[in-house]
Amino acid sequence: MPDFLAVCERAARAGGAALLDWVERFTVREKAPADLVTDADFASQEAVRRTVLEAFPGHDFLSEEEPRSPGESRREPRYCWILDPLDGTTNYVHGIPDYAVSLALSRGAEVLAATVFNPVHGECYTAAKGQGAYLNGRRLRASGVTELGHAVVAASFPPKIKPDSPIIADFVRILAASQSVRRTGSAALNLCYIAVGRFDAFWARDTKVWDVAAGFLMVCEAGGIMTGLDGRPFCLDRPEFAAAATEPLHRELRSLLG
Repeated sequence: MPDFLAVCERAARAGGAALLDWVERFTVREKAPADLVTDADFASQEAVRRTVLEAFPGHDFLSEEEPRSPGESRREPRYCWILDPLDGTTNYVHGIPDYAVSLALSRGAEVLAATVFNPVHGECYTAAKGQGAYLNGRRLRASGVTELGHAVVAASFPPKIKPDSPIIADFVRILAASQSVRRTGSAALNLCYIAVGRFDAFWARDTKVWDVAAGFLMVCEAGGIMTGLDGRPFCLDRPEFAAAATEPLHRELRSLLG
């Protein structure tokens, strides 16, 4: 494999540096109600874009701040960099240190390389297909938890969720059945935390490809399981999913999600 992962990590770190540079001097506006975007998002995006396209000028580039149809760049098996320049924007705006740059390289439906970088904690998660997942160079392995009653499960909610949403019903069922539920505000970090063994499972019905493309590879390369909610292979073009550290835990999680 060419130096995809080296460029991926370098680009994510450049994006993280841009985020730190903009702390306390950004302006904020709404993309939609309760869905914030900042100048820092764009600064991070440009730092990442510049790094990857200087190295691979013929590759495609898909970012949260430049959305296209999710499958548009993958109709042909072309290389495409998939970026969330600031996953956890609300955390960033409020000074909560749980946010990250999430970057993945796909070719068609396959994710080849990924980096998720939390610049505040200096945690850099990396993975290449078939080569394992790592945190700052340390090989990762998902936990061995097999029962939901022993699992710490991450939850994810869209902005402005309604009280009668099926997602709330999911949450109540998982809350009652699991050891504990956590909401970090970053889908990318939730998936990385499964890879490193901090969390045991995570599900979501309303995410975007840039939220989870990198984290998907982290989970798989750390020995975890991530599929669609229906049990079919996870699809970048339809990023609703159940992820877990082990197959038995994954089955139990999916059974509660219907």
